[in-house]
Amino acid sequence: MKISVFGSGYVGLVQATVLAEVGHDVICMDVDKSKVEALQKGHVTIFEPGLAAMVKDNLESGRLHFTYDEKLAVEHGEVLFIAVGTPSDEDGSADLKYVLSVGDAVSRHRVEPVILVEKSTVPVGTGDTLRAHIEKNLHIAGRHLDFDIVSNPEFLKEGSAVADCRRPDRIIIGCEREEVREVMRDLYAPFNRNHDRIIFMDLRSAELTKYAANCMLATKISFINQIAELAEHLGADIEAVRLGIGADSRIGYHFIYPGCGYGGSCFPKDMRALIHSAKQANCSSDLLEAVEAINQRQKSKLFERINAFFKGNLKGKTFALWGLAFKPNTDDMRDAPSRVLMEALWAAGANVRAFDPEAMQETQRIYGDDPRLMLMGTPESTLGGADALIVCTEWQQFKAPDFDLIHQRLKTPVIFDGRNLYDGERLTRKGFKYFPIGRGDSCELPIPQQNWVEQVRDVG
Repeated sequence: MKISVFGSGYVGLVQATVLAEVGHDVICMDVDKSKVEALQKGHVTIFEPGLAAMVKDNLESGRLHFTYDEKLAVEHGEVLFIAVGTPSDEDGSADLKYVLSVGDAVSRHRVEPVILVEKSTVPVGTGDTLRAHIEKNLHIAGRHLDFDIVSNPEFLKEGSAVADCRRPDRIIIGCEREEVREVMRDLYAPFNRNHDRIIFMDLRSAELTKYAANCMLATKISFINQIAELAEHLGADIEAVRLGIGADSRIGYHFIYPGCGYGGSCFPKDMRALIHSAKQANCSSDLLEAVEAINQRQKSKLFERINAFFKGNLKGKTFALWGLAFKPNTDDMRDAPSRVLMEALWAAGANVRAFDPEAMQETQRIYGDDPRLMLMGTPESTLGGADALIVCTEWQQFKAPDFDLIHQRLKTPVIFDGRNLYDGERLTRKGFKYFPIGRGDSCELPIPQQNWVEQVRDVG
């Protein structure tokens, strides 16, 4: 099948490559000329395990092509995937200008009947908006075009996106006509062999399914973080609580790990967009707003602990920071807890020496050559003369460090662990002060009341 994918970002690039891998003839289009030229040479600009090799293999096979020629992409595919960005506006709503720009391109160049597939995460009703937009353009141009719009949301996890795309849990397809259902069934046949993963529904239900799924997962994270705060003040251990509730099959262990908050390109943006949609529909969004508020507070926890331990005197101090990406196996820094922490430390007069296995280049892109931030080549090189170690991301290589070396190199043998990686009793025996999330010993620190958020805004 001839497929065109608009957008070579995280979703578009993975989807285009995996579709090419199973034999489809795929063109991936992007307006960023330099990015396209890099991709044409097999240079992938995002980190996702296994993706770079797949892109190279499918380029060499001739099944995958990259272009910035919108006319070529529009005319190539019998199915056109829309995988462009939908960033948040100031009011939290999703900005649909890039989605509608694909509609403009279709209006200009398409003659043959076509199926447009919403792969981007879009608010409920976007399919109707896109249809009306294209029909208006066609009317103005005095043209007619037969086209259908399908909602086919992605459910990829950064860090395992290739595997998720190859072996999806479910394939949600929202469309109206049986003929379109058959085309989509044929397109996804290679991913549907072991058992039927396809769930057909109407267009609006498919659009809402994506938001509902991400907001449910975000809710689980904020729930366990709120219980972790309660555990600290009651002298309980959230790790024991997590095991106890996760054993219930109705709850499960996924997304109930306490930590310093969720980030990334999906959960924060989708939560804000669904809150906005609820308000637009005159529906309550109390639970969603609470989830968002808890997460914002959680991102401040590490700074509050550090500031309390050092009695508000952080000026001139240096902190070793392990982990910059919002989660392991990605270089994504969008809404990362590490950013909130670093900016708060800088506002208080401290410096940061940081290491991340993949997000160093992205961090430098965001912060440039800020003298308050030093990016180091190894985790160990961050430690020398640092006043404390902070862990923000649960990368595998951080899970079993040389604690004797850490103790030797730090000025103060203290670890602030935003991901609960270590055994507190073992660290205490080694002479460390250890402050994880949601364990009884964490509440030994008083949390001073201070308006550090305003200080962070001053930095920004």
